[in-house]
Amino acid sequence: MSGHSTYEPKTGFERWLDMRLPIIRLAYDSAITFPTPKNLNYWWTFGGILALCLGIQIVTGIVLAMHYVPHVDYAFNSVERIMRDVNYGWLIRYMHASGASMFFLAVYVHIFRGLYYGSYKAPREVLWILGCIIYLLMMATAFMGYVLPWGQMSFHGAVVITNLLGAFPLVGNAITTWLWGGFAVDDPTLNRFFSLHYLLPFVIAGVVALHIWALHVPGNNNPTGVNVKSKADTVPFHPYYTVKDSFAIALFLILFAFFVFWFPNALLAPDNSVRANPLVTPQHIVPEWYFLPFYAMLRSVPNKLGGVITMFGAIALLFVLPWIDTSKVRSMRYRPTMRLYFFIFIAVCLVLGWCGAHEPADAVIPNVTTFTLGDYDLNSMVWLSRVATLYYLAYFLIITPVMGLTETPLPIPESISEPVLSHPASGPVAAAAATKKG
Repeated sequence: MSGHSTYEPKTGFERWLDMRLPIIRLAYDSAITFPTPKNLNYWWTFGGILALCLGIQIVTGIVLAMHYVPHVDYAFNSVERIMRDVNYGWLIRYMHASGASMFFLAVYVHIFRGLYYGSYKAPREVLWILGCIIYLLMMATAFMGYVLPWGQMSFHGAVVITNLLGAFPLVGNAITTWLWGGFAVDDPTLNRFFSLHYLLPFVIAGVVALHIWALHVPGNNNPTGVNVKSKADTVPFHPYYTVKDSFAIALFLILFAFFVFWFPNALLAPDNSVRANPLVTPQHIVPEWYFLPFYAMLRSVPNKLGGVITMFGAIALLFVLPWIDTSKVRSMRYRPTMRLYFFIFIAVCLVLGWCGAHEPADAVIPNVTTFTLGDYDLNSMVWLSRVATLYYLAYFLIITPVMGLTETPLPIPESISEPVLSHPASGPVAAAAATKKG
């Protein structure tokens, strides 16, 4: 996609290094002159935002690991000591804790953008799959990190989630015992989770490098979904997109700082401010907000194994999406009917998150008469979760492949430049051009 390198070493040292390790050439071709579609909007800036979030998590995590003690008798106190006795420990801890939420916020926007504009379609299947692997690694890292403060929600959340693996026949109990390092969530579990939580961000960084490499082979997708036809469709990545991304990153950092400095505990469970006690179970065990949709799916199925399969299956569907979607048109800009189903899909994901944050027996609408059918309460969170889960699964397994075969898309432009050039210009410049032409 990038074509022949245009980098020319300007100093003797650069020429010497370029002949032995062309790392400057690689950076120049990847981040300076890389030809990028000229119609990318601000939804494409979240890739750079995610890279920044990963960097923040790794740096703050390394510092926190210097002071954290992975032992059930000292873990909770070590976190409190970081907050009170370590220089700027409160800032580092809040940046790390809030940074996890910012990381997932950005990755969800990134995923939904890819779904809307068809960034998973050929020839970008490997790029999409690597992104899904990053998402899975993020979920594993976040879960293990959530256990480390060893508060009430940390401990009991670990018990609930790790016990889910026991639902798998034959191997479930063995996997759970291996993960625990014993027969219950205890000190060996905490040690293993700390080790993996420290390791996985570097694995994520490695997969991110592959993700960027896979991106540079076919090049960026764009809002039209049309392939680059000529150099007229592209601009160099620098300065056009470096400036644009920098502006978007600055706005994102304002949101980040808002939570770090003003509402740091808004994204933390209050029960986690209490030391873990195996004998006292919190009234409502709930995961972090970015796991809530899948938690709602898990609870919506009455059978434990069925719930686990549904939850993991909902994630697995993302991996095979490039082969599920039968449409030849990438962007939903030109698929009005599918666009409607997509917006409903977003609403359903939000509903699942809302259901996951509430008790299963809570009424959907408080103070409203409950509707029942036999022994079933039709106004409960469980039934709302079931309906939303069915739509989530139907979106991938039924709606996406069927609409790809039956929907008639709108006319697609011949090139990336056509949608811009097809609109008549206005203003003094256009008037001057028209006068000159006349």
